[in-house]
Amino acid sequence: MIRIGSRGSQLALWQANHIADALRGAGHEVAIEIIRTTGDRMQATAFANVGTKGMFTKEIEEALADGRIDLAVHSLKDLPTELDPQFTIAAIPQRVDPRDAFVSPKYEAFPALPHGGRVGTSSLRRQSQLRHHRPDLEFVEFRGNVDTRLRKLGEGEVDAIILAAAGLERLGRTEWIRERFSPMTLCPAAGQGALAIETRAADVAMLESLAFLDHASSRYAVTAERTALAALGGGCQVPIGIYCEAFPQGYSITGVVAVPDGELILLDVYDRQREKSATELGLQLAAQLLEQGAGDILKAAR
Repeated sequence: MIRIGSRGSQLALWQANHIADALRGAGHEVAIEIIRTTGDRMQATAFANVGTKGMFTKEIEEALADGRIDLAVHSLKDLPTELDPQFTIAAIPQRVDPRDAFVSPKYEAFPALPHGGRVGTSSLRRQSQLRHHRPDLEFVEFRGNVDTRLRKLGEGEVDAIILAAAGLERLGRTEWIRERFSPMTLCPAAGQGALAIETRAADVAMLESLAFLDHASSRYAVTAERTALAALGGGCQVPIGIYCEAFPQGYSITGVVAVPDGELILLDVYDRQREKSATELGLQLAAQLLEQGAGDILKAAR
């Protein structure tokens, strides 16, 4: 019996069941254990006002360390870039759409929002980048699960909300999507759209059982993104977007570092052939951003 640890939200359980179905298809018996995390208990608190490292993973990793579960399924963007050495990411399944989605019952796209329109999002990354393009908009702290946010939107609390396209796809809510932002307009969070299957590094049998779930191109891309994020020292107080995409001739990686008011954005796109590792690519992007002055922004944000 393989025991999967998961948060209890609708999206988290969809993700856990998605992996459970794949494991059952490979002949394993599977059970899902729901674990409540610090982040689940702080739904009314803005992320920018608290330390968020491990908010959605700490209690799950404790269960993994104690042997109460055999693996954990995470949204990769929630997983800290530095793992405890006793854990490892055993598999990165194929990534789905990493872009952010514009959701509104009244407006067909982000540029159509009226002057002074209200946009619901608690993400500083989203707020700062969108404020750069539309400084006239009012950004409203907006927490809760996907259905809660959609309900609040429908009740007219805001004119639009910004959500990860991947979450809407997984929950079958794509009819709400009016626009998918180009990464050049709104650069996604590192690892957005990807799942991470975490297990104990010493559990060789489990690592072998999970290997078939790993998608090489997706792992390369998110490894580059997370390497760059770690090198920049990113956190929720610092709006950083990083996106790596595969093309036939190689990979393209985009990085954005911004101040919360949106007045300054640093953008760098680095294309390469396939001779470098994902780690080297991520470090290259981080170095270029730091050369452009990202370090001053990061220092001020801390």
